[in-house]
Amino acid sequence: MMITPLAQPPSDTEVDAWLAVLTEAAAADLPHLPPPSRVEVAGRLRVTPARGRPVLWTAGEGGSDGVAALLLFTEEGNTHTAFLDVLTVRPEARRRGVGTALWERVREELLADGRTSVAVMLDLGGPGQAFAEAMGLANVLPMAWYAQEIPAAVPVPAQAPPGYAFHTWHGLVPDAWAPAAAAAHAAMEDAPTGDMDERIQTWTPERLHTLQQLVLDRGGEMITVAAVTPGGEVAAYTEIVLPDPEGTSAVQYDTVVVPAHRGHGLGQAVKAHMAAQAAARHPRLRRIATTVADENGPMRAVNEALGYRRERGVGIYQIKL
Repeated sequence: MMITPLAQPPSDTEVDAWLAVLTEAAAADLPHLPPPSRVEVAGRLRVTPARGRPVLWTAGEGGSDGVAALLLFTEEGNTHTAFLDVLTVRPEARRRGVGTALWERVREELLADGRTSVAVMLDLGGPGQAFAEAMGLANVLPMAWYAQEIPAAVPVPAQAPPGYAFHTWHGLVPDAWAPAAAAAHAAMEDAPTGDMDERIQTWTPERLHTLQQLVLDRGGEMITVAAVTPGGEVAAYTEIVLPDPEGTSAVQYDTVVVPAHRGHGLGQAVKAHMAAQAAARHPRLRRIATTVADENGPMRAVNEALGYRRERGVGIYQIKL
């Protein structure tokens, strides 16, 4: 089996071949979901991640059989581990050893770089789970995808609870608010992480802007809605990313309520306000999806109240090398 490193930056032809593999696999495995966007795929292949060093491979002639993308973390405290962002085989090429050949190349790279573990996010019940378990990976953080349908009529924006005001930021959080936003991000430290080897990083205004800028550099759009206090504290926030601003789907990133401000309905309020703001700015938007850990009961309750429906199980699978 021919496994080839992907050139950097990849050509249009190479991007199209990579996209074709992902599109055919998604049509077979998740036919009810929107197909991958070329904007997102090209951005992820051509713009270097902020958190580490990417290593990319293709399988077969012209990369037509399969693809794999590995992220070797360079952040302090995470240089022992990595994340397998993609390992996908075209349906017609499955059961021919393509996936195994790609995995062996990934494993070689991990060992050569001194990594002791690697994780990957997988849909449950599909070919990815069966393959991962056969390779020795185990589910260390059970989760699920939840989706909210956005009607053609723009939802009415939510009202901020008494004592708070809403701020909406497109792209980078303004410099004046970046320290308060970074402090609020630190409240994610109590989110469930299971037995993942990856360690939570300290949030700073600089790190916040770096990760937000990556979304923009890849061609996407990021929207943040925050509930703020009169004293300038970010008490809660939620973020969504449109990988393709012209597309119909968005991904919910973090939704956080700072511990001192819990119990006031802020989580539900910022998410409801976000849906209205995003729909008004992007009339084509029809779907917002997010993952929630099975053990995160409070956030699952917030999503249920907003009309999110459980779409499919997913898990963070990990292996110690």
